[in-house]
Amino acid sequence: MKSLTEENLEDCLLNKVDLRRQWISQMVEEMQKVVHHLTTEISRQDIRFQAIPYSDTYNENIKVLAPTQFLVTVPVKGLAGYREAQQQRWRYYTLRGARLPCPLRDPERLQQWLEVEQFTKSLWQWHEADVTIEGDIVPAKVLQVFRKLVENAIETCPLSGKVSMLMDSTVVRVAVETSSGQVEAELTPSVEIPTAWSKKAQWPSCLKRWPAPERVQCIKSFGFSLLACSNYHWQLSFLRAEQVLLEQLDEDGGCRRKCFQALRQMKEDVWCPGKRPVLTSHHLQVQKCERRL
Repeated sequence: MKSLTEENLEDCLLNKVDLRRQWISQMVEEMQKVVHHLTTEISRQDIRFQAIPYSDTYNENIKVLAPTQFLVTVPVKGLAGYREAQQQRWRYYTLRGARLPCPLRDPERLQQWLEVEQFTKSLWQWHEADVTIEGDIVPAKVLQVFRKLVENAIETCPLSGKVSMLMDSTVVRVAVETSSGQVEAELTPSVEIPTAWSKKAQWPSCLKRWPAPERVQCIKSFGFSLLACSNYHWQLSFLRAEQVLLEQLDEDGGCRRKCFQALRQMKEDVWCPGKRPVLTSHHLQVQKCERRL
């Protein structure tokens, strides 16, 4: 039996990584065309949602979670001049407008409420009752509006037989037929907050040697996003900052990228195979960035 040397291991990994890259690139290219058609029609129906343009290079709105699983963040329009909420108040409402005897629970560490008044400029459509309750922009109501728009766009766009809605009570998920097989994509409305950094994101941790202070300021200048993926609270997201950190993993001459690629391949081949893995590539990326010293 041939021994597995370091050179053989590296060749094997490079071959697998290269094959994966070619396969993913083809699916992303096809996915981009579908996403562009869908979001263009959605934006035509409702000005509050932006169309995602087709790109020949990296598209920051399409995140590969697994070979057949994608996250598509759809930016919203008409909300500008974000500022942190100045006062804390209790919420007693339900999604149906009923009054609760006790207040809703507070957001978790990387979640927050979002009020229309937190923006210095906002389209009048964001004040409408289809997305707000008592001045809050409610994720579940935004998703309800967005889900209907996606359904209409699938019927209107020339995508018959290629895209279909998947039954899911909490998120908007579609199945897309590609030349390599069926893939699934979660479409999530996203409020982009450029140039600001959330006070809730206590990063980096104290006593960390990486990244350098000037690098931290650069990363924070990319801002963050708020994703509509729960009922009442918006989820903080830092996909842009994470991508920049990943590009600089080995700036000190290390081999962390190879380690990440090996772990990702093990995850997809052995630990979590299938269409909806519990552990995604994004989990590995976040852990890699957080643990680097």
